[in-house]
Amino acid sequence: QVQLVESGGGLVQAGGSLRLSCATSGRTSSDHAMGWFRQAPGKERRFVAAITWNGDRIYYADAVKGRFTISRDKAKNTVYLQMNSLKPGDTAVYYCAADNLFLNLVRGDVGSWGQGTQVTVSS
Repeated sequence: QVQLVESGGGLVQAGGSLRLSCATSGRTSSDHAMGWFRQAPGKERRFVAAITWNGDRIYYADAVKGRFTISRDKAKNTVYLQMNSLKPGDTAVYYCAADNLFLNLVRGDVGSWGQGTQVTVSS
């Protein structure tokens, strides 16, 4: 299975920006889709964004459309989540995820998870 390590979280004021990174290792050609989820205190983990490794398919949750951008750097084996116009409601632990099927990624039925990185947006 692919190993995923998130980084880049922190504290930012509302309206600010933050970029999360997900370093991958042990990824195979079957690990076709990558994505991000988030979990706020007292809430269930929910989908944020997904991308196929070759970048031909991208999907965002409605709550982040127009503000977040998911991308990947094949040479660095890294997936990014650029977060702009951050809101207090974006505060959560953000998790990187991977699966062989894009549909599974979008639905949250994934094979691999990272450990998470905390994002806190102050008002």
